[in-house]
Amino acid sequence: MSGILILGATVFIFLIAYVTYGSWLAKKWGVDPSRETPAHTQEDGRDYVPAKAPVLLGHHFSSIAGAGPINGPIQAAVFGWVPVLLWIIIGGIFFGAVQDFSSLFASVRHKGRSLGEVIEENIGRRTKMCFTIFAWLVLVLVVAAFADIVAGTFAGYTVTDTGKMIKDSANGSVAAASMLFIPLAVCFGFINRTGLNLVVSTVLGVFLLGVCIAAGLMFPVYLTKTVWMAVIFVYIFAASVAPVWILLQPRDYLNSFLLYFMMAAAVLGIVLTDPTVKLEPFTGWEANGDTMFPFLFITVACGAVSGFHSLVGSGTTSKQLDSEKDAKLIGYGAMLVECVLAAIALIAVGYLTKDGMYEEFGTPPQVFAAAIGRFFAAMGVDARGEQLINTVILLAISAFALTSLDTATRLGRFLFQEMFEGKKGMGKIWGNMYVATLVTIAVAGLLTLAGYQKIWALFGACNQLVAVPAFLAVACWLKRIGKDNRMFYVPMLFMLAATLSSLCITFYENLMALLRGAEGSSLMIQGVQNVLILPIFILAVIMTVDGAKVLFAKRKRTLVSTDDTLR
Repeated sequence: MSGILILGATVFIFLIAYVTYGSWLAKKWGVDPSRETPAHTQEDGRDYVPAKAPVLLGHHFSSIAGAGPINGPIQAAVFGWVPVLLWIIIGGIFFGAVQDFSSLFASVRHKGRSLGEVIEENIGRRTKMCFTIFAWLVLVLVVAAFADIVAGTFAGYTVTDTGKMIKDSANGSVAAASMLFIPLAVCFGFINRTGLNLVVSTVLGVFLLGVCIAAGLMFPVYLTKTVWMAVIFVYIFAASVAPVWILLQPRDYLNSFLLYFMMAAAVLGIVLTDPTVKLEPFTGWEANGDTMFPFLFITVACGAVSGFHSLVGSGTTSKQLDSEKDAKLIGYGAMLVECVLAAIALIAVGYLTKDGMYEEFGTPPQVFAAAIGRFFAAMGVDARGEQLINTVILLAISAFALTSLDTATRLGRFLFQEMFEGKKGMGKIWGNMYVATLVTIAVAGLLTLAGYQKIWALFGACNQLVAVPAFLAVACWLKRIGKDNRMFYVPMLFMLAATLSSLCITFYENLMALLRGAEGSSLMIQGVQNVLILPIFILAVIMTVDGAKVLFAKRKRTLVSTDDTLR
């Protein structure tokens, strides 16, 4: 199969969807550019700060992307390229982009408050508390895992089989460049506050971004993984509490150009070489012991639909939206661009493998980088140039892992604060911004030390499960204000079935292994997972039942709030 044909058809379909379905959703929901957004009405110079559309698009895109749209399609390729591509297209248009757009818009109409607050306003406090606790725990797991992953990619030393430590120049270069991005972002943030033309400041920022990469390649930094872990935790604490315009917003905006470059390089390689996708169109309903349903729809998350996106849209992005007219571009459009990246990742693994078994090439990011490097090698780039391209792409992916990490920490801080909102005494202390951030990071750190890998297998289902209350909350709100909400029913029910099925299958397989007499670490891992699956399942049922009672009630709930911004 032609790589150009797959990519071209995917991009064309997404463009049509953006112009038609995206615009239809905006009309149905009542997007109104004349309304003032919370970024203006609630502006505080810290969390609520209006941002120009390109800047906010960069922040949002960087935060939701990371390595997710690369990892998922490559891991799911064992089912063949046709089912994966269909899920990327259908899921992206009717599931993921709808979730991202709607959660952002609903938050904007609720004064930039989080999804948990939207749930409380439109469903009930019990559902809000269930969701907030669940979402916070998911974010803590993200912080723990990404901190460990980023520290691993920064670690300047590797240990040989004999116990000897040797320098890893590639990791050292990634670490050096990533650290240089931080002061660059701070400077860019201050420059933007002076009112300098965005095009001028962007050209300057991107040029300096290239300088940082070159400096990182020439002057790698060699520190151990343990030291980097400490540095990362200090950094994400600062990033979580600092005004968003100083670090998070400009860093994400500049980092987005790394992702744009990576995608442009991949598209150029595909267009100029037209790689043949030798991956089988369909390999069967079962692969590696997993059935296509539900595992395909859990594995391909960020490239089709990801619950984490709704937390970003309703957490940081909604507080920076300058105008409602930008909501479709940032909410719906960014997700479709991410789906294009997922399709490119599918082409990459399909170019290298026939059966989707990619392990000989390394991790999914290494597979992605290797494929793009080979595209350029086919165009005449020498081995040194191919290696440089490979290194820069891996650096870009690592940078986005750090971006997702600091955003997840800030979101965790928001959710933890909301648990204690309006409380007095100790509740007020726990709801303090600095305390909330410290608790979130401390729990993530303990989880890292305890071995988050024991429960990481549950993350896929938990992440996708977040999408269910996200769909439910917006559907209930739209019903409450008399707007069309039919577009949420199928995505909500499908994701509920997929996530609960995945949890049930994992629980059953773990239980059978335990009954067969699992030993050692396997016993601990499977036991811990099953202990956690039960409360997760119960929380999901409670949230779904509470929401369904509101959504399918015979009489519409009246809008008790006198705040017209909700309508």
